Amino acid sequence: MIARTAGPASNDHAIANPCLSCGACCAHFRVSFYCGEIAIEGDSASAGMVPPELVSQVGPLRAAMKGTEYGHGRCIALRGEIGSCEVRCGIYERRPSPCREFNPWLPDGSPEPDCQRARAGFGLPPLPALSDDDVDPPAHAA
Repeated sequence: MIARTAGPASNDHAIANPCLSCGACCAHFRVSFYCGEIAIEGDSASAGMVPPELVSQVGPLRAAMKGTEYGHGRCIALRGEIGSCEVRCGIYERRPSPCREFNPWLPDGSPEPDCQRARAGFGLPPLPALSDDDVDPPAHAA
């Protein structure tokens, strides 16, 4: 989920960030990632990594956010009601790579099909394609 959006450098207006009132991907997909992203308790060097108490081991080198292990489950870090303006990630600065890398639009400006599927699953309207002026999708604030 994107929590902040910077508009494309090529134009002067900001693109509205649909993730700020969505959260569907956080309750639809399995959020699986490499175990190296998990913080080590007591190690200050891993302070920006995913808190270990929020993950489940799903393979020898893979973990998933609790609640999403089997897909179609709500992430333990998701706060607020899906589709509301209060929805947010409780560990935004420490979220795993799938969350950092997911974008609601493809590079050509068309809506990301997985995002559309997740939104539809919660009765949210589909996202429109970006206009030609906005072809560079919003950047994730990593």
